[in-house]
Amino acid sequence: MMKWIPVALALALSACSSSPKTAYYQLPTAGSTSAVIGKTVTTPVWVERVSVPDYLAGNGVVYQSNDVQFVIAANNQWASPLDQQLQQTLVTNLSNALPGALISSTPLGQQHDTLNVTVTGFHGRYDGHAVISGEWILEHNGQLQKQPFTLALPQGEDGYDGLVRTLAKGWQQVAGQVANAIIREQ
Repeated sequence: MMKWIPVALALALSACSSSPKTAYYQLPTAGSTSAVIGKTVTTPVWVERVSVPDYLAGNGVVYQSNDVQFVIAANNQWASPLDQQLQQTLVTNLSNALPGALISSTPLGQQHDTLNVTVTGFHGRYDGHAVISGEWILEHNGQLQKQPFTLALPQGEDGYDGLVRTLAKGWQQVAGQVANAIIREQ
C-alpha cells in the first residue's frame, strides 16, 4: 500500500504541471498618436459609456472560428473588464489626437459634449483579421451625430498577443474618426 503513494503523488503533480497557464491582456495605448489638424477644441468631452454585448463582456478574449461560431477563450483573458479598457484607451487616444482638449470619463460640469459608444464586434476572426465594429453617438449643443464603424484589420502577428495589438490599433483608428467629428462640430 505504501509503495503506491509515491506513484500517486507523481501522477498528481504531473497532472498539475500540464494544465494550461492563464494569460491576461490589457489593451495598449497608442505610443504616438498624430494630432488632428484643425481648430482647437474648446468644449470638454465626456466619454460617458462604452458598452459591449454579452459575448464580449466576459473575461475571455473572443475569437470567431467560422462564419457562425464564436469561441470565448478560457485561458486568454482580459486583465480588467473590456468595456472599461475600451473607455480608458478611448479617453487616452482622444486626448492624444486632440492636444489641449479636455477629454474625461467623468462628467465635466454643465457644458460639455457627450460621447457614447456601442461596440458590437471586438474579436479575432478565422481569416486572420481583427474585427472592430459598432457605432458612436456624439452630442454637441443638443444635436446628435451618430456614426457606425466597421474595421477588419489583418493581424500583424500570430497568437493572442498579436490579436490584442491589432485590436488596439483598430480602436485607435475609431478614436481618430471620433476626433475628426469633434473637430467638425466645434
